Amino acid sequence: MGSYVAKHLIKDESVVFETNYHWVIFVTLRGIFTLFLAPLIDRWTSEFVITNRRIIIKTGFIARNTFEMNLSKIESVNVDQSFMGRIFGYGSMTIIGTGGTRESFHNISKPMEFRKAFQELC
Repeated sequence: MGSYVAKHLIKDESVVFETNYHWVIFVTLRGIFTLFLAPLIDRWTSEFVITNRRIIIKTGFIARNTFEMNLSKIESVNVDQSFMGRIFGYGSMTIIGTGGTRESFHNISKPMEFRKAFQELC
């Protein structure tokens, strides 16, 4: 579990599922031009976690972006995987909350397991 999530768990909250960016982020032009430092920092500083009460997603190092939503406020978790994504186990997730809130995250490792963990809690 990452340090952001560990510091922000509330009373009686526990981590149910955790994932991160897939290694495929290293095989991009951005990765090659930055000598693999940018994807390494992205992977090292990002957390994708489902707890027994909410979903917590934190990305970024200097400019931090966080997404936290109670499980009861989430309508669905959609997963999109390409052919290569299915073979290598990565994909994009879109979390849709009540009221039309929509957040997308790309190149996530084990997106189907993430969705399954969410569905088992609801």
